[in-house]
Amino acid sequence: MDKTALWNRYNQYLCSCPEIGLTLDISRMSFEADFLERMEPAMQRAFGAMAELERGAIANPDENRMVGHYWLRNSSLAPTEELRNTITDSISKVQAFAADIHKGNIRAANGEIFTKLLVIGIGGSALGPQFVADALSNPTCDRMKPFFLDNTDPDGMDRVFDELGAGIAHCLTIVISKSGSTKETRNGMLEAQAAYRRAGLEFARHAVAVTGADSELDKLARAEGWIGRFPMWDWVGGRTSVTSAVGLLPAALQGIDIAALLAGARACDEITRQPVTRSNPAALMAIMWHYATNGRGEKDMVMLPYKDRLLLFSRYLQQLIMESLGKELDLDGKVVNQGLSVYGNKGSTDQHAYVQQLREGVANFFVTFLEVLKDRGSQSMQVEEGISSGDFLFGFLQGTRTALFDKGRDSMTLTVGCIDAGTIGAMIALFERTVGLYAHLVNINAYHQPGVEAGKKAAGAVIALQKEVVALLGKEQRALNAGEIADAIGMPDEVETVFAILRHLAANSERGVEVLVASTATEWRFKIH
Repeated sequence: MDKTALWNRYNQYLCSCPEIGLTLDISRMSFEADFLERMEPAMQRAFGAMAELERGAIANPDENRMVGHYWLRNSSLAPTEELRNTITDSISKVQAFAADIHKGNIRAANGEIFTKLLVIGIGGSALGPQFVADALSNPTCDRMKPFFLDNTDPDGMDRVFDELGAGIAHCLTIVISKSGSTKETRNGMLEAQAAYRRAGLEFARHAVAVTGADSELDKLARAEGWIGRFPMWDWVGGRTSVTSAVGLLPAALQGIDIAALLAGARACDEITRQPVTRSNPAALMAIMWHYATNGRGEKDMVMLPYKDRLLLFSRYLQQLIMESLGKELDLDGKVVNQGLSVYGNKGSTDQHAYVQQLREGVANFFVTFLEVLKDRGSQSMQVEEGISSGDFLFGFLQGTRTALFDKGRDSMTLTVGCIDAGTIGAMIALFERTVGLYAHLVNINAYHQPGVEAGKKAAGAVIALQKEVVALLGKEQRALNAGEIADAIGMPDEVETVFAILRHLAANSERGVEVLVASTATEWRFKIH
């Protein structure tokens, strides 16, 4: 296709949304001329299903729940006055609490003003807040510096506490868990409590909970007199919770304009709610996902944001998209094994990493470029005559886009004017809507996660088995191999798991397990020393 034809195709398919400063170019996706027309009946059905969802229909049938993350940025859409009031009250409470912290009306136990923020959560309770915090950070303006515990890795937690150091005395901690029983978050909370104790501080005077009403965490926060409690609702999933208190509270405390973030999301919702496919960027993206993957997840989506501030966007989208779309069964109970794999880093770093394979290797992907027009907040210097660093970044994006197209690799480009709170809100809303529409196109429930629950149950079984193994070793005076231990506790089929448990315990000397290493795993022997 010559350049004139490409320019004509670009003009034909460019979706421009000036209200939110966003455009979507799908011209470098190689769909046939009638593809959008053929998808239109399915897309209109998807628009209808999304409208029902927003009106309060049971959109998550497995859990018999409504799906209401769109109401979070426009409470007037919520189906009952009670819901409308609770959303509005939550936002007001977040804003008032952040203002009291910043003014010093609420202080740490020793009278210190809070200047640091530790967020403890996992999955949607961490990825959204982390993305927003990194994208909108400004060291000269941030009211509080954010830190995150988003895993149950002891070494990772130590790194965070070491960085906090004596600053823990003026650090506010937010614990985020809808049920209050998420083990990774609970473990992070317990480790934080210990860190505060080591510093001679009372954790409760530094702690805030974001959780469901009457959850284990809610009851603990009330009993211990934590300084704040904010709601989570069963009609908002973790991966779509960033415009609730989950994301708004850390953002407001950091000093981010959450009103602007919500306004950007609301404006994007209004645009992507309209059932006119060609002017709806979420609908066009959903159709392109369907085209690129044959509606079966047959190709991966590579996110290439050409902006350092969007580095974490790929990670955020991994959960939003893969947890929502990666489903074994469709809504009719048919085995479909749906999904869409997402990975990415940032441009132009990726051009020195895996773009080589993207251009010349296996063609098992399509690319979404993310372009930001404004280079920086101040004037740029010239690194060559008439050329700035940002010009090079722009050139690398355009060059990579062309190089991939020349090799028959599909891509689309999402362009925004700048990175600010409104833009980030719009981008969050755009991909949430795209996920919802695509899920309807392929007839799946985007709002449950049975695979995640299965993993949690399996992990719980391993912990229970470890307790039995340790109890048995404590009674024995001799060294035993994994098979002997598995037989002794009546679980001979779990010998491999028993071996893995013992090897892990032996690697951590404080656990008291000693190992006698042999040439094969069956000959390794373990005992309590």
